[in-house]
Amino acid sequence: MSVRDEVRQDGDRPGRDDGEQGYQNLALLCFYPHRAMEARLLATLAAEGHDDLTLAQARVAARIGPSGTRLTDLAAQALVTKQTAGHLVDQLQRAGYVRRVPDPTDARARLVQIAERGRELVAIARRVEAEVEAEWTAHLGEEATAQLRAALTRLREVTDPYR
Repeated sequence: MSVRDEVRQDGDRPGRDDGEQGYQNLALLCFYPHRAMEARLLATLAAEGHDDLTLAQARVAARIGPSGTRLTDLAAQALVTKQTAGHLVDQLQRAGYVRRVPDPTDARARLVQIAERGRELVAIARRVEAEVEAEWTAHLGEEATAQLRAALTRLREVTDPYR
């Protein structure tokens, strides 16, 4: 039965009762696997000697582009104030994960870039991401995983202003 077939005449979906515990919106259903991936990444990083990284720091660091990113852009993408982003970047810099360099397009601006120790984090993160996605694919199957990826990629078109 398709989603369209499930919609009743009154426009409500079966099982969608505001008092019913089983119904969860799509955003929440996307959040659970995201949270699981973050937890797995942080646990693996800690186990491999990077136990000084916090979730807040990781979320900011994950938004640093290949050539570097301005602090104001990191703050906007992470949905935090510039002061909060600056504090987190200061912590990441002290730990050796990032560095600040002059922005070649604007002498007044600086870019935050991944430093050598940070590249170790990125390599570990990519490995863990691949492991988790392989586990999810084994659970869902190849076809369902491909459909999920396609649907979420399409949804990103209308939800991610930083793509």
